[in-house]
Amino acid sequence: GGMLSFQPAGGRDAAVRVAANLKLFRRATSLGGTESLVEHRRSIEPDDSTTPHDLLRVSVGLEGVGDLLQDLDQALTK
Repeated sequence: GGMLSFQPAGGRDAAVRVAANLKLFRRATSLGGTESLVEHRRSIEPDDSTTPHDLLRVSVGLEGVGDLLQDLDQALTK
C-alpha cells in the first residue's frame, strides 16, 4: 500500500469529522500496516506544533480499492 496526506475542505472540524466517519480505515497513529489507517496528526501533537490543523494522513492497506474509495467518498460527503 501507499501513504498520502490530504486536507479536506472545512478546516480542523471537517478533518476530524472525515476521520470519524470512515468505516474501513481504522484510526491509528502507527501507519504502514496491512490494514488501511487514518490519522489526524494534530490531535496528538502539542499546541505549538506546525502541523496543519486539517491534515489527515492515510496509509492504504490490502482492502479492495473500490471499497476504500467508496468509504472515503461517503466520509467526505457526510
